[in-house]
Formats: sequence, structure tokens, C-alpha cells
Amino acid sequence: MPPTLEPEEHKALRSAVATLGKRHGRTFDRADLWSEAAKLGYLGVNLPEEYGGGGGGIAELSIVLEELGAAGCPLLMMVVSPAICGTVIARFGTEEQKQHWLPGLADGTLTMAFGITEPDAGSNSHRITTTARKDGTDWRITGRKVFISGVDIADATLIVGRTEDARTGTLKPCLFIVPRDAEGFTRRQIDMELDAAEKQFELTLDDVRLPADALVGDEDAGLLQLFAGLNPERIMTAAFAIGMGRYALARAVEYARDRTVWKAPIGAHQAIAHPLAQAHIDLELARLMMQKAAHLYDTGDDVGAGEAANMAKYAAGEACVKAVDQAVHTLGGNGLTREFGLASLITAARVSRIAPVSREMILNYVSHQTLGLPKSY
Repeated sequence: MPPTLEPEEHKALRSAVATLGKRHGRTFDRADLWSEAAKLGYLGVNLPEEYGGGGGGIAELSIVLEELGAAGCPLLMMVVSPAICGTVIARFGTEEQKQHWLPGLADGTLTMAFGITEPDAGSNSHRITTTARKDGTDWRITGRKVFISGVDIADATLIVGRTEDARTGTLKPCLFIVPRDAEGFTRRQIDMELDAAEKQFELTLDDVRLPADALVGDEDAGLLQLFAGLNPERIMTAAFAIGMGRYALARAVEYARDRTVWKAPIGAHQAIAHPLAQAHIDLELARLMMQKAAHLYDTGDDVGAGEAANMAKYAAGEACVKAVDQAVHTLGGNGLTREFGLASLITAARVSRIAPVSREMILNYVSHQTLGLPKSY
């Protein structure tokens, strides 16, 4: 089935999740929606059936997040817990790790955060300084992370650290499961202008001791495992952005149909109608690339998925920002009131351009990896 054509089961999933989202709406309670989505099997739709999941892929999980977003109640931790952490553990974890974490991630009783960004590294993951060293059979991890979502509601955080290669002395990325109550693992909430249910944190790991089985996968395959989690992250961020853009656009279209200042509703005027139509086109095009990326990832094409996931995230971020901006502008002063619930999306939409990777770094990726242009760094 080409990724541009949704099978009937995907259409049915969209419809069912949309119904759930409409029941909760813009003033949703995150914990209640998370619990209900879990009971209905939506949170773990991408995880293996033998561990309590739905046996689907990122294609199905992205539908869930997009439709919740379109109803005004996106769950940001879906990007992190089942998509990044669940995928990495399902693909590379030990049997014990899979049995311990996957059923809980699928049914919502366990949640996992993801820690990669550092204060001095920014978009350059090669500058990560969080390091792990062997201490007998244990590991000791020291470092800092920043802008880590939902650590306060997570049972553990999947931390990206670096270990020293005994042969070359160079540092290589590795993934560690750090329990929230680990000694030396502390968090500080970051005061954000962003109005979101999930909070952002700075993490400090001060010589945190972890058992040998905290390491996920092969110590020598960290980069492969890392990108196995980052491609779903980009796809799910695209879903988050497309859902948000659809929500804003729907509110604007509804308003433009009814709002009458002169003789006809304002939506009859092309100065209002055309920008809204353009926003819809951009969102639909972004969704097509997201579907392509999910299809490539779910069929095992990690290289192809990497390119498509970056493009999808870029396109969705741009489309979301434009849709929200046009929606607020369509409502005029009403677009800035709490009653209509669009003003807070102005800040939220910018996140899709910035995180988890900036639009400029995606343009770098495409210029280097796709077009073969030389690097400037």
C-alpha cells in the first residue's frame, strides 16, 4: 500500500481517536486523557503485541497524536514515551528490559522521558559531554541535560551519554535507563513562557551509579540506536505540528463562516479565504511527507526514513506556524482572547520549528546528505 493512500484501518483509527479527542477538547486534563487513551490501546499502538502493544508502527502512532492535536488536546509525551523510548527498547533492549518496560509504556502505567539536549551542545549532538564510565560491572554517569520534557511524571529517563572506546579513546554515544529516584539524579523546572501541560526541566547527573542492565542495546552501536529513536521523534513532532495547525485552521474557518462585518461573512472575501486555503494545502502536503517517513521507517528503511522524517518535520513546522498565525489574524482581536484559545498556540507553534532539531539544521541535513553540498562546519 503506497504511503499516500491510507488503508481503511487507518481511517477507522483516525475517526475513533478524533471522537476521543472531541470529548476532551481544548481544556483537557492530561492525566485523564492519557489514561483513557491507554485503556483504548492508543498509546502502545506501535509497540509489539507480545509485550502488550498494538503491533502497529509509527504510522499508526502518528495518526493518534495528529487527531488528538486536531481536537485541541495533543499529548506531548507520546512523542517521547512510546515513540522514542518504546521504539528503542523494542528494537534494541534486552528481553528483561522489554518485559519490564514495554507493557507499562503500552498501557500507560509507566512513562519514560528522553534526555539528549545539553546546555553547551545545542544542535551539535557530537558535543554531548554527559559521560559514562565503567565501575566494575556498574556504570557511573555524570553530566547535565536541558529542556527535557515531562521528567516529573516519568518513571525513568532514557539518557544519551557517551562512553570511551577502549581501542581509540574516542567517545561514542550510548543509551541508559535512569530511574527517577536514582541517587545523584536531580531536576530543576525551567520557567517557560510556553503554555503546556508537560513541563520542561534541567537535569543534573552527579556520579549516578547504575547497574549493568541500565545500558540499552550494544555499547558499540549507540549511534544506530540513537537514530532509531530520533527518526520516530521527528515523525511524531510533525504529527504534533500538523494536529495543532489543523485545530487552529478549523477554529478560523468556523469563525470566518459566521463573522459578518459588512453584508457577507468575512470568509467570502479572498483576503481571508485564500490564506486559509493556502494553510490547508501546506498542512496536507506536510502530512503526505509524514506518511512517507512513517512508511519508510515501519518497513525498515532507516536511511530513507531519516531524510523523509527531517523533511516532514520541517514542512509540518512551517505549515503549523503559518496556520496558527493566519488563524489568529482571521479572528483579529478575538484571536488573542482566552475564549477562543488560539493565542497560546502562537508560542506553541514555534516549538515545532525549534525542537527537537531546528529548521536550519534540517536544511543543513538536506543540503549535505541529499544534495551533496559541502559542509561549512
